[in-house]
Amino acid sequence: MATEFDGRVRDGRGDDLPVLLGIWERSVRATHDFLTEANIRDLVPVVRDQALPAVRLLVAEGGDGKALGFLGLDGHRVEMLFVDPDRFGCGAGRALIDAATALAGARLDLDVNEQNPGARGFYAALGFIETGRSPLDGQGRAFPLIHLRRG
Repeated sequence: MATEFDGRVRDGRGDDLPVLLGIWERSVRATHDFLTEANIRDLVPVVRDQALPAVRLLVAEGGDGKALGFLGLDGHRVEMLFVDPDRFGCGAGRALIDAATALAGARLDLDVNEQNPGARGFYAALGFIETGRSPLDGQGRAFPLIHLRRG
């Protein structure tokens, strides 16, 4: 039986990191079809060793305490938001954005890959608007980013 999402969002803990990395990898494989297997393999240590430890982590969990998704927040900037693909549409992503708003205030900024239409639609539905575009991602690769802001 699938873990139900009851709206609970909590702060991340050190022991969450392996589970969150697994959610990141499954979500990226489901949504980032522009990345090659080598790209994903190269990103795993960066996400594990640099990206996850560098942000305040918020974790959406089911009634059984199982992590369903997470958000990385740095001030008013959402650095990452990933939900387990088996749980897309359950409300975890929206709850994570709501929790980030409660912490950071009404203004939230984030970047989304141009080639990820599902994420772009998700953020548009939550009121994010496009403020700019970069032709390269944060690692200097040709994966364009759309800059978004809400509030």
